[in-house]
Amino acid sequence: MIGIVLLVVIVAFGFWFVGVYNSLISLRNQVFNAWKQIDVQLKRRHDLIPNLVETVKGAMNFEKETLESVIAARNQAIAATRGTTDLPSAQQVQATAAAEGQLSSSLSKLFAVVEAYPDLKATGNVAQLQEELTSTENKIAFARQLYNDQATVYNTRQQQFPGSLVAGVAKSTPAELWEISDASEREVVKVDLSLNAKK
Repeated sequence: MIGIVLLVVIVAFGFWFVGVYNSLISLRNQVFNAWKQIDVQLKRRHDLIPNLVETVKGAMNFEKETLESVIAARNQAIAATRGTTDLPSAQQVQATAAAEGQLSSSLSKLFAVVEAYPDLKATGNVAQLQEELTSTENKIAFARQLYNDQATVYNTRQQQFPGSLVAGVAKSTPAELWEISDASEREVVKVDLSLNAKK
């Protein structure tokens, strides 16, 4: 009788262990997939930028420094995302976030300069590229949110008892969240909607 009870306990423990192990592996794969979704959108963004630069280059002869900073930031961003074949390390996530933040800052400056060229702004190609980049930025934001959501679930499962007992066997390590690294992205936009606003 004791042997049967012991066998039942061992079998139940085995099923539980396999279930927790498989759920950790499944969550890990979901985090990796979410990271690759970010990668897909970043690649689209990186591919659109040279087209935008080529389109505005001729009309912006005196703004070469702005164009060069956009290209340099793009190249840094591409280098930061290269070579991730597994869950990204904390350093990879931070480097990618920092490089993409720098690229966003450079693009903002470029768009501000484009505003100073009404003829260029009216060009259909520039407007279309701006619209595509804006759409891509929205997709990147959604992909980052999905990644952070998946990473949080994965990290929570690893930290909760009794899953924490299995995490080491499953070689689970916490996934780094994508956080805002550029201080300018955290700044609150000030809008004055009062009727007494200066004109």
